[in-house]
Amino acid sequence: MSKPTTHSYVAALKLPLSVAELVKVGQSVVAAVTGNAFFPQPNPPIAQITAAINALDTAQTATKSRAPGTIATRDAARSALLVAMRTLKAYVQQQADANPDQSEAIITSARMATRRKANLTKVAFAAKSGDLSGSVHLVAKAAGTRASYEWEWSGDGGKTWTAAPPTLQAKTTITGLPAGTSCQFRYRAVTKAGAADWSQPVALIVR
Repeated sequence: MSKPTTHSYVAALKLPLSVAELVKVGQSVVAAVTGNAFFPQPNPPIAQITAAINALDTAQTATKSRAPGTIATRDAARSALLVAMRTLKAYVQQQADANPDQSEAIITSARMATRRKANLTKVAFAAKSGDLSGSVHLVAKAAGTRASYEWEWSGDGGKTWTAAPPTLQAKTTITGLPAGTSCQFRYRAVTKAGAADWSQPVALIVR
């Protein structure tokens, strides 16, 4: 079944290796999120992230003394800040996913980068050329475990319709169609509640 492509935005944190730059990035993100209407309850709380930034900054300064243990303390503080920033990124992503129409604006308002992710969305009814000339393969959205499906095709723009054999599956292949002709196809599901309305037709030039 053919599938159109839609897009959503994914938050990306470009965290530098340099401690000094990491502190700056953290401060920039905190400033952007603080008081931002898109983020009513940041996770982790802003105070916690700020404390992690300050702890790393202090630990980095302490390494200049070359005192024993200062490097290990600095590395632990760096790891703690990275965890906090990644947790915040996940929160930003949740807010963006909850508001898909504004997802890009939400992410960028947090001073985070975005990348676009393609999502494939299933089409309710689609037609594609079959393996043999004059054949078309149809696939519809299933209506339930005990449904059957009726199929029709038209070679005159929908003025008249020709029935194809019904099926118990939401797919079929119609053969013997006029090659080189634009044909329309439609289907309807039949359940214990009765026959549904005919679908909107889809068109395909038969090979």
